[in-house]
Amino acid sequence: MIAFNHFNFNVLDLDRSIKFYKEALGLEPVRTKEASDHSFRLVYLGDGKTGFTLELTWLRDRTEPYDLGEGEFHLALEADDYEAVHKRHKEMGIICFENESMGIYFIEDPDGYWIEMIPAK
Repeated sequence: MIAFNHFNFNVLDLDRSIKFYKEALGLEPVRTKEASDHSFRLVYLGDGKTGFTLELTWLRDRTEPYDLGEGEFHLALEADDYEAVHKRHKEMGIICFENESMGIYFIEDPDGYWIEMIPAK
């Protein structure tokens, strides 16, 4: 049996990203790992419901924004109270695309990654 474990985003400012994911999505750090030479730090964020985590990778020597290519990949999260979450994201100014006919929208994190928001079924 194979099961999902985590997904990774590389970030330039780890503290800013942790704050964004906590405020926008309620994700909290569940574990961390740091290189003995402090060249990288990994912070795994969890939703408190599932075992799936979002790994944020910070590289000490990285100063340039990451090239996200054509941005054709994304992470999707399901919201129990979709309307309230949508309202909060609109107030935060982080909605980057809405598809009302599909009933979904996307937010953008500080590094340009898109996160799809889906209403709970």
